[in-house]
Amino acid sequence: MFCMNDILLPSLINHFKLNYTQATMIQFTFYLTYVIFPLPIAWMIHKYGYKVSLIVALLVCSTGCSLFIPAKFLDSFIIVLIAIFTLSTGITVVNVAANPFITLLGDKEGAHIRMNFVQVFSRAGYASTPLIATSLIYSNTGEIRFHFPYMLLAACIFIIAVLVYFSQMPSLKAEKEEKFSVPGLFKESIQYRHLFFGVIAMFFYVGAEACTAGFFIPYLRSVLGFTDSEAARYLTLYYVFAAGMGLMAVIILRYVKAHKMVGLFGISMIICFLICIFLNTGYNEYILACLGLFLSIMFPTLFSLAIEEVGAFAAKGSALLNFAIVGGSMFPPIQGMIADRFGVNVSYAVPCFCFVIITLYAFFFTKTPLMKRKTRLKYSK
Repeated sequence: MFCMNDILLPSLINHFKLNYTQATMIQFTFYLTYVIFPLPIAWMIHKYGYKVSLIVALLVCSTGCSLFIPAKFLDSFIIVLIAIFTLSTGITVVNVAANPFITLLGDKEGAHIRMNFVQVFSRAGYASTPLIATSLIYSNTGEIRFHFPYMLLAACIFIIAVLVYFSQMPSLKAEKEEKFSVPGLFKESIQYRHLFFGVIAMFFYVGAEACTAGFFIPYLRSVLGFTDSEAARYLTLYYVFAAGMGLMAVIILRYVKAHKMVGLFGISMIICFLICIFLNTGYNEYILACLGLFLSIMFPTLFSLAIEEVGAFAAKGSALLNFAIVGGSMFPPIQGMIADRFGVNVSYAVPCFCFVIITLYAFFFTKTPLMKRKTRLKYSK
């Protein structure tokens, strides 16, 4: 459903005659929920357990998808945004619940590997979405049926919710009740330096990911002259690369420190962005697709780096990290304004800058940053 935004944005530009800044309200609305709901959702999970929270999440997602039907027949961009906001609310529940659960399954040394392994399945789903969604949205006659894939998703998600309700999945409620307060959460988080800076890095990362994928098809259309169907094939390649590297990362992270891998991949992202901004090599579509290789490990590894060794604070730390996902709401409108004024290629300076911040975090502000590690080695001699 994250990937659907990348297909929805260019189709709605055509259907509603939007400029890039207006179209980025899709990402703004989608990611806005992450600043509103993480703490209430964390409280709900703590109070009612994982099963109830998951059922609620699926029903909310199904409702959000269903709202695309009146949005189409009333031809209303406002209802589209309401549908996206509702859908994103359900997805937020899943993110707050699932990510800390994955990191805490097993030994802490394997957290980075487990997070990346789970992300492989998401990336594999993303890889199939552009071609399928494009074929569903655009009819043979050229009509834009942006509601059609969401109508199918609404039915599928509702069926899954019913199956979960009748399943034997345990609720997994917390064994010990504890007082839950917003001031207490922020006060407690100050003691974890790497988590604090990790929240900042996550803010910039999600903004960069939303910008990169959201303007992928517009870049290929406006800069390289591709059609929507041709551009969708390269977006598929982008996600195929992401899934493949995500799978390889499960092995690579056994031998390479997670923060070093994030830093090196961050440098690679910056180089690719600079080429796409300033050069037309004749292979820019492949360079753009290669961004999927280096972006693949970012979310799960940044998440696990930030939440590393925080103990019982993991669930609440997850809520803070999910606050940071609002970065996906902040940066696309900035990129949209730059794209409207200077062109889509220049607008990629926004995610490029974001990855400068992420690279600095990886090398200097994680649990065992590069400078601290060098200092230890010096004194150990």
